[in-house]
Amino acid sequence: EILKELRQRAEHALKTPVNRAVITVPAYFNDSQRQATRDAGKLAGLEVLRIINEPTAASLAYGIGLDATEEKTIAVYDLGGGTFDISILRIHQGIFEVLSTNGDTYLGGDDFDRLIVDYWLQQNQIPDDKLKTDKELAQALRLKAEEAKKALSTQQVFVSEVNAIPCGITRETFVQLISPTLQRTLDACKTALKDANLNAADIDTVIMVGGSTRVPLVYRAVSDFFGKDANNNINPDEVVALGAAIQADVLAGNRKDILLLDVTPLTLGIETMGGLMDSIIPRNSKIPTKAGRQYTTSVDGQVNMKIAVYQGERDLVKENRKLAEFNLTGIPAMPAGLPKIDINFILNADGILKVEAIELRSGVKQQVEVKPQYGLTDEQVEQMLLDSVTHAREDVATRMVIEARTTAEQLLYQVDRFIEKNKQHLKPEEISLTAEKRQHLVDVLPSGDKDTILKAVDELEETTRPFAERVMDISIKEAMTGKRIE
Repeated sequence: EILKELRQRAEHALKTPVNRAVITVPAYFNDSQRQATRDAGKLAGLEVLRIINEPTAASLAYGIGLDATEEKTIAVYDLGGGTFDISILRIHQGIFEVLSTNGDTYLGGDDFDRLIVDYWLQQNQIPDDKLKTDKELAQALRLKAEEAKKALSTQQVFVSEVNAIPCGITRETFVQLISPTLQRTLDACKTALKDANLNAADIDTVIMVGGSTRVPLVYRAVSDFFGKDANNNINPDEVVALGAAIQADVLAGNRKDILLLDVTPLTLGIETMGGLMDSIIPRNSKIPTKAGRQYTTSVDGQVNMKIAVYQGERDLVKENRKLAEFNLTGIPAMPAGLPKIDINFILNADGILKVEAIELRSGVKQQVEVKPQYGLTDEQVEQMLLDSVTHAREDVATRMVIEARTTAEQLLYQVDRFIEKNKQHLKPEEISLTAEKRQHLVDVLPSGDKDTILKAVDELEETTRPFAERVMDISIKEAMTGKRIE
């Protein structure tokens, strides 16, 4: 409905029908949210030409006029009313690349307003509970706080009142109130620089986006952090829309000198044995892109393979978000390890994911496109990134145990099959010793001790190696009997 209203307003202003659009979305939107945005555009009667990140659009607005031979690295600092995003971009020969993104979806200009309201409540000894019961007063104070915030951008003192409640504040007090909140945005800037493998000194230009960047302290703090004056020449409320308009101009064929590349905000991968996440496209990979990996079967005669697609930063798929699942059927029955199955991830320019699997020997192929569904909120995406850092040590330890167990289970399967097929070539003491080592490995599997499991794996391998080599020699001799080598 929002897009319909915007379309109608645009048509009224332009006096012409509008049926195509470029839509910007927050940098942390995942695949499903981008797809949902595209579908919303279709429902509004719009052909969505491209979906681009808001910071990327802002950089494009400032990219006009850049020397095509000059390379620049840009930081886009976007502080709006309720969210914050920082993106690091590189512009080179007309190509815009997003190197990294970060943000904090729990802060913005609304937080500044709330701090001012809390200050007034404290100064006038008004309990917080009063605003919960008196919604009219709460709204009046919020609007007055926003007025004060704007006024303090150009004056040192703000004095007013709401329902006979004095509402005064100095710029110095305002600065003290918002400094801790502002520091959180600078911490996110540090993380974004680290993700891009850059230092603040590597940034050539800093772009300010969002109405909250008009606060003088924000401008000074960001300029000091990057060691250079931030650029706020374009209206921060309109810069993203301007960038989207420029991209629409490019897609319409009117501009040939600008190309845009984006990044995916979360890692994309598939589930492997033991419930582990195998990353195919890492977080902050440039899009559009294609990446793949080759897999095989784990059981003899396996004719189907379940492929589950996940999004997230954790080592275990149960901690990540499931995007899709499909079965590759019709794999030719072969011994475990022989089939070659390529799994490819294709991310288009809108960040929409298509997954395809193909068995190379037979040509059997299956593919799926992530269907529109309710995606993660910005807060959930940010929490997923935070959890991946918080639980990194624990996740690595768990992954190593699962990998050890998987190795052990595969070895047990192979040993059982080998003895079943070649018992006639083995001595009783070899079978007995193998059974003993096998049972020991089975006993330690539930322990959860990686080193103990791998030690038992090594012992079983050492026990079986001599007669396995002997049986192989016998098999080769039988196969070559009666054959002539030329």
